[in-house]
Amino acid sequence: MPDVVAVVGPTATGKSDLAVALAERLGGEIVNADSMQLYAGMDIGTAKLPLEARRGVPHHLLDVWPIGKSAAVAEYQQLARAAIAEIRMRRRVPILVGGSGLYLRGALDRLEFPGESPDIRARLYAELEHAGAPALHARLATLDATAAASILPTNGRRIVRALEVIELTGGRPFIATMPGFESVYDCVHLGLDRDDLDERVEQRAARMMAAGFLDEVRGLLPNGLRDSPTAGKALGYAQLLGCLDDGGRVVGDLDQAVAVTVRATRRFVRRQRSWFRRDPRIRWFDAATPDALQRLLAALG
Repeated sequence: MPDVVAVVGPTATGKSDLAVALAERLGGEIVNADSMQLYAGMDIGTAKLPLEARRGVPHHLLDVWPIGKSAAVAEYQQLARAAIAEIRMRRRVPILVGGSGLYLRGALDRLEFPGESPDIRARLYAELEHAGAPALHARLATLDATAAASILPTNGRRIVRALEVIELTGGRPFIATMPGFESVYDCVHLGLDRDDLDERVEQRAARMMAAGFLDEVRGLLPNGLRDSPTAGKALGYAQLLGCLDDGGRVVGDLDQAVAVTVRATRRFVRRQRSWFRRDPRIRWFDAATPDALQRLLAALG
């Protein structure tokens, strides 16, 4: 067995379920690499596997951050590598699972993250408040088109971070700070994709609403979801927040919010594909085939 197995790919491919089946066969444990599943209480909207669906397979790095915390990839890198080390000490197989490309690379690759400047960040956030995320995204596109293409024009936090890094590094493109594809582990990268993701994204949004997604968002309001720099901007959560007042009453069009979420998630899927397809180490598999698990196992020898 390799030191680490990574199961990657776009949203809604079925990575979580296949990874559990893989862990059962390999004697493995799951390490979460979905940036939004790190947040406690964000369950339905992030498609976090319920306990019964985990079938006794240990899962790590779920529910580790409070809603109000700003995401920090460098901190996740430390947490993920510590989890990997602990799993390997037990002679088990760490299986990283998720679609957050930067988090996966942070955990697995020789990646050092640029420093931070509170002064630069404060100035950029003031501009964000005044001019709005699309304006700063347009500026990012002139400085680093590749980075801009990988970040939603509405994701002010990530836009600010990209601009901050560019300024800190003397104008170097944000993506240029990324090294080549070199892992710190003996790692096998298994990629999952399928042709029916547009339909699956729409079906998943409907299932989430039926499962109580609106109540989940409403219940997180007292925890600071609306003002959270990261959690409150997550796909689905941001759209439903726009339909609720501070008391949790519905004041907007829920059907429209779900439709917007579906469209935004489909765009996100395209960006995930673009990110992962650049990595030559990933071996791709069709998650829709009945023998997907057997093919994944065969790829591991």
